Amino acid sequence: MTAIEANGPSDAPGVANVRPAPHPVFWVIAGALLVIATAEILRLDDTPGGIALAQPVMSGGARGVFAFSGQLSKGTHGVYMVDLDKSTIWVYEYLAQKGCLRLAAARTWKYDRFLEDFNGCDLPPDAVELMVEQERKTRLQQSEMDMP
Repeated sequence: MTAIEANGPSDAPGVANVRPAPHPVFWVIAGALLVIATAEILRLDDTPGGIALAQPVMSGGARGVFAFSGQLSKGTHGVYMVDLDKSTIWVYEYLAQKGCLRLAAARTWKYDRFLEDFNGCDLPPDAVELMVEQERKTRLQQSEMDMP
């Protein structure tokens, strides 16, 4: 083999430049791209008039139930579950001795977010609701007194 033949095709006399036919998969890909391009141009879809219709959104952000694991205490792990639609969080503790999950805590934060100045541990949600209503009444009375 000469140096010219080793480096690839050349224009040297007596050497034929033969190009192999493309593999059939390239023709399949080319055909698929042609079909996609045609569909995009003609807009062959099931929307009336080829327009995009928006879905109604209840509110911004993520919705639904989320679950993630975490450590509850030293040597104790669990699963935290958060339901954003119902404003609820609950925690399952994994009991390794029994091989099962136990409901460790559950709470709604529906009214917690309205508290302005509170830090406590033993407070049920209905008591928080009463505190929020009391804060609102106090704020309303204060604003009425401030008006001339």
